[in-house]
Amino acid sequence: MSFLRFIILIGCILISSSCDQKTSSQKKSIQKEASSEKRKQKDTILKPNNIVNKKKKEAPFKLTNENLRTFFADYGKKNPETIVRISTRFGKFDIQLNTQTPIHRANFIYLVKQKYFDETFFYRVAKGFVIQGGNSDRTQMSQKRFEIGDYTLPQEQVKGQSHIRGAVALSKQWVDNPSNRSTPYEFFVVVAKQGAHHLDGEHTIFGKVIKGMNVVDKISNVPTDESEWPIKNIFIKAEVIR
Repeated sequence: MSFLRFIILIGCILISSSCDQKTSSQKKSIQKEASSEKRKQKDTILKPNNIVNKKKKEAPFKLTNENLRTFFADYGKKNPETIVRISTRFGKFDIQLNTQTPIHRANFIYLVKQKYFDETFFYRVAKGFVIQGGNSDRTQMSQKRFEIGDYTLPQEQVKGQSHIRGAVALSKQWVDNPSNRSTPYEFFVVVAKQGAHHLDGEHTIFGKVIKGMNVVDKISNVPTDESEWPIKNIFIKAEVIR
């Protein structure tokens, strides 16, 4: 073999080796990139924070004048109870709710089951007239009402219903309330022996005391200040009986 041929042979060997090294390097690079891409895809699947279509957190449900009819129609069917027991430090009395006032009945049952009344007092005692409960001077009371909703109930007058002794009705706002809509949170019990018939047509009577009227009478005789607020708070606890 001549020297020139030897040189050419060595050159070919070196070029071939370089090509093989380059091809191998390229293959490793492609494999590395593919492996990296697979890891990214795997991470995307495993990490919930990387999910694109996240569900937005829904706002808590609140009652309004717009949704209350639909809500209480459905709630009333699922919660047909009609007896509620009110407990105080003077004893207990039972209220039978009127099925002829379905919105008011369902509203009262709903608030009892929400434990709303357990944060309230009998805050007004008008001797010989009514006792009124469902509110308090506690700061958490306004927060509780905010969570439940800002709404009033439409009148549900029942023919023949009157504010006799033991009748239970919801209070109302007297100013700017031409439809006599009821405030959903505050109720009163008629104590007067002769009744309070001058209120007929002004309030929806949605129940009556069927047991424990003597307890109502005890509450109606507690000492009060000039605004008819009892000197010592009369706490309420309400529960659905049946």
